[in-house]
Amino acid sequence: AGIIREVQSATIQQRVDISRNIDLVLTHRLFGFPIFIFFIWTMFQLTFTLGEYPVQWLGAGVDGLSGAVGAALPEGILRSLLVDGVVAGVGSVIKFLPNILILFFCIALFEDTGYMARSAFLMDRIMHLIGLHGKSFIPMLMGFGCNVPAIMAARTLESEKDRILTILITPFMSCSAKLPVYVVLAGAFFGARAGTVIFGIYLLGVVLSILTGRIFRSTLLKGADAPFVMELPPYRMPMAKSLLIHMWDRSKLFLLKMGQVILVGSIVIWGLSNFPRDVAPSRDYAAETGRITATADSQMATADGSERRRIEEQAEQAVRDLRREQKTEQTRHSYIGRIGRFIAPVFAPLGIDWQGGVALISGFVAKEIVVSTLGVLHAAGESDEEGALGQALIATGMTPLSALSMMVFVLLYLPCLATTAVIRRETSTRWMLFSIGYSTAMAWGMAFVVYQIGRLLGFS
Repeated sequence: AGIIREVQSATIQQRVDISRNIDLVLTHRLFGFPIFIFFIWTMFQLTFTLGEYPVQWLGAGVDGLSGAVGAALPEGILRSLLVDGVVAGVGSVIKFLPNILILFFCIALFEDTGYMARSAFLMDRIMHLIGLHGKSFIPMLMGFGCNVPAIMAARTLESEKDRILTILITPFMSCSAKLPVYVVLAGAFFGARAGTVIFGIYLLGVVLSILTGRIFRSTLLKGADAPFVMELPPYRMPMAKSLLIHMWDRSKLFLLKMGQVILVGSIVIWGLSNFPRDVAPSRDYAAETGRITATADSQMATADGSERRRIEEQAEQAVRDLRREQKTEQTRHSYIGRIGRFIAPVFAPLGIDWQGGVALISGFVAKEIVVSTLGVLHAAGESDEEGALGQALIATGMTPLSALSMMVFVLLYLPCLATTAVIRRETSTRWMLFSIGYSTAMAWGMAFVVYQIGRLLGFS
């Protein structure tokens, strides 16, 4: 027994020594914070770059399903509902599941290795700038996954003012529901720099949460700094099974939204964008489509193999462009088009068109609906092109600057319905309304600054 105790004591002491040596580097006063930033940057680079290929595969599957459903049904309301509503709406979001899985895997890796606690220790000095301590950073870091459990985790804070302040600034931490919006816009407009742009958006959320926290601590929630005592657990080698379980448990919520909120929201948006149907079109689109097809058939009759393929591709592209014009005109005269034109002046100074404005308003229910709404409004389900939604946004005249403005707005504006309900439950109706008001005002102001200054500097 004595030998066993000596061996156990030596093993425990060895683990403590290893953890202490690692902490000399990872929690170093000068190097610790840059290393932490590098780890976070790497997480988002992996989320975008590793997720790119499975996203394309899922996108191809969604396009194949759309094509199969469209081919199996005659032209009409039911076909439009399934292709433009269900497949375009849900499919626009579901294909980003790989990005969500990678993000949650990285967060689980931080937690299981013991580095999550070190991040709170590293952020303690910065958090003291706003009158909080490192313990408040753990709920904020959890906000990268979902704001709902992050806000509920603020219950562990002893001071009521600390708890309220943490709850108010946590929604600025980009949750996983916002990631599909970032991936669509950054992937379409920033190419190889998309991962860095997404990292910059997440970092902006952290910086603004600290700045607003400082303002609130100096005005609305004055109070003395609380002492911070935290025991750092030893580093552990993560178990693959544990990482996969954590990743899957959190990702299930994303999948559940697909069959509930996103599906219902997509159908509602489709209905609003397809009715009323008694508005006469400005052109006879069916006749023009027939002429394009007939002209292509007559040209292919006398052409050789390569020329036939070129004519066929040109005709297919012309038909797709014509259908997009028809859909745009129909949507403009629909109920959602009327709503969009009514709110357009609010979003115009931000470089966001009325379709984007409608998508942002629908995002109050759930941020994923921003992408599904754009997919429905731009009929992304009708296209079999890779990156169809991104290409449709480019075709509408959206620029990299307006895409960046929209990403900033999504980062900051009012929390989703579930988060708003949790804020009310954890604080009060007054603080909930305050959170909605100040976050939306800040979102509009920051997006305005980004877009207008960008234009002055010559960016587009």
